[in-house]
Amino acid sequence: MRYIETIPQITPLLQEADHVDVKTIESTVSLREFLAAMFSYQPNWVTFLYGVRAVFVRFLGMKQGGIPRPRPLTPEKIAFTSGSPAYFFKVRMALENAFYVAEIKDKHLDAMLGVVVEPLQDNRKRFHVLTIVNYNNWAGPIYFNVIRPIHHVVVKGMARAGARGV
Repeated sequence: MRYIETIPQITPLLQEADHVDVKTIESTVSLREFLAAMFSYQPNWVTFLYGVRAVFVRFLGMKQGGIPRPRPLTPEKIAFTSGSPAYFFKVRMALENAFYVAEIKDKHLDAMLGVVVEPLQDNRKRFHVLTIVNYNNWAGPIYFNVIRPIHHVVVKGMARAGARGV
């Protein structure tokens, strides 16, 4: 986490958050390759969990707009412009080869998925995959604490996929 806190654009997001977690993995791929592979990660069991989520969120007075389908992405299709779509997120901020933060805003919580690149020797990089959550109402912490164990497994899988690249 220490390296992440040196990025001035990221620090305020961490300080204001209700929840932050970081998964770290090393690779030689570029940030674009990492993001394309990470956003393309959706095995069948994750698609199934979106179906379970659709039922669960109704109990909290929320809706899910359908089940996201896997979409293979290429590095060239990764948008770095603020406000551009990024899977079911929107790009909040990005700097080529340095960091990427996408966000989704909902009634119950706002969530950001970020990747910070820490350069190492011999073309290696340490990728810090961030989840940053801000609760908007009573349902936010209930929702997130129920999904948190699954969230950790999914994000670890996304990070591994990202490290393999496309």
